[in-house]
Amino acid sequence: MGASVSFSLRRVDRRRPGLLPFAAPLLVASALLAGCGGEAGPSVEATDLATLPWDSVVTRAEGTEVLWRMWRGDPAINAYVDGWVAPRLQERWGIRLTTVAGNGPELVNQLVVERQAGATDGADLVWINGETFHNLRDEGLLQGPWAGVLPNAQWVDSTSVIVMRDFEAPLAGLESPWGRVQFALIHDPARTPDAPSTVPELGAWIRANPGRFTHDQAFTGITFLKTLMYALGGGVERFQGGFREADYLAGRDSLFDWLDTHREYFWREGESYPPGVAELHRLFANGEVDFSMSNNQNEAITKTRQGVLPPSARPLLLEEGTIANAHYLGIPFNASNAAGAMVVADFLLSPEAQLQKLRPDVWGDGTVLATERLPDEWRRAFSGLENDPRALTTVALEARARPEVDAAYHERLAADWRERIRRTGR
Repeated sequence: MGASVSFSLRRVDRRRPGLLPFAAPLLVASALLAGCGGEAGPSVEATDLATLPWDSVVTRAEGTEVLWRMWRGDPAINAYVDGWVAPRLQERWGIRLTTVAGNGPELVNQLVVERQAGATDGADLVWINGETFHNLRDEGLLQGPWAGVLPNAQWVDSTSVIVMRDFEAPLAGLESPWGRVQFALIHDPARTPDAPSTVPELGAWIRANPGRFTHDQAFTGITFLKTLMYALGGGVERFQGGFREADYLAGRDSLFDWLDTHREYFWREGESYPPGVAELHRLFANGEVDFSMSNNQNEAITKTRQGVLPPSARPLLLEEGTIANAHYLGIPFNASNAAGAMVVADFLLSPEAQLQKLRPDVWGDGTVLATERLPDEWRRAFSGLENDPRALTTVALEARARPEVDAAYHERLAADWRERIRRTGR
């Protein structure tokens, strides 16, 4: 796992913000000039930077430190960020990239506490999506709009509902797309040669093979439960168009009825669940269960290359469809180096960085770019990327992709599932 530092450490040689009310572009330009060459200068918000030429943003960012708060739970992701991204930022712009752990509710709570405390030197960049974006946006904890002015934003797949709407919410320039993934089950054909391909078949398989299936308690496990809720509750269309209590309750009850029928056949009779997907991967690799799962359809491939999963592991899509979503980068309200954050976000959106993280021996994270619109050099590079024969085809993924719905469905289902497990003693 990549190196990390405590959030409480004081960072040295970092611009200390003095909040400045910008009354006109001239004042913004003056602030930018004051900050040239890495010298200390007043903090400039991303909203104001977005009105200026990109060269001015880059000038402001050169020689600074960018603090990125992100999920640090996967060694492959950490290696990509620490070993590939960070050196290039340092070499090209003199930007020192520092990463610290933090995601989901923890991240939201951290920013709420910082706002209450009047902290003005928090993280510059955060990795977010879904209910985290929903909560940060509603709390007014993100700067923006800014994402649309990034030079590499021109290559984003702007026709994709999955990329351009985050759990049905418009991005509104508050977050920059970074990657796209799709949920998949993971199995070993040597163990499950006739693997189930539909929800009814999965249920029948679980009952016929007691103790050999489970899901985790975290984001991936809740995504699996939502996949079932879509399938059992009338399809994703029933849940689209904002949160509706009646539709949620009907879908939730159909899901819970299914779980009540099958849970005693789960691993440990459904009395406990692995805390996260990493622990579920270990159960699968150790032969304790016959299925794992991931929000990234390519993880079955990347984790076999890393030796985490057995070489024969394969991804599997359910015919009813699986949830596809994108993840994003945001700039918190109290970032003191919004310019540096914007340059980092733009680099991460570049064809170069998107191609690198897509490589199955690096991360296997899907691109948010419309690769057919890229310059010839990059279009050929993407089309020539190694095609692992174990990977799911683009045609299969697109045919079974189901968009995320309003984040309230995810939040309510996660809370209700945990409460039900506690109430029933399981």
